[in-house]
Amino acid sequence: MYLDSAKKKEIFGKYGQSNSDTGSAESQIALFSYRISHLTEHVKANRKDHTTERALVMLVGKRRALLNYLKAKDINRYRAIVKALGLRK
Repeated sequence: MYLDSAKKKEIFGKYGQSNSDTGSAESQIALFSYRISHLTEHVKANRKDHTTERALVMLVGKRRALLNYLKAKDINRYRAIVKALGLRK
C-alpha cells in the first residue's frame, strides 16, 4: 500500500502540530497533496482509468477548498503551507 499509517504520521508530524494532528488544515492539505501526486502518476500510466481520474479531480477540489479556507482565516499559515509544499509557481 502506498499510504500506510507510518507515512501518514510522518506527513502529520512534518506539516501539522504533532504526529496525531489529523484535523488541522495544513496537515490535511499536505496529505491531499501526497495523494494527488500519487494519483497523478497512476492516471498518467493508466489513461483509461476514468474512475481514478474523477477521484483525482474531487481531491483537487477538496484541497482547493481547504486552501481557500486557510487563506481567508490566516494568510500567514496559507503562505507557509503553499511555500512548504511548493504548490504555486
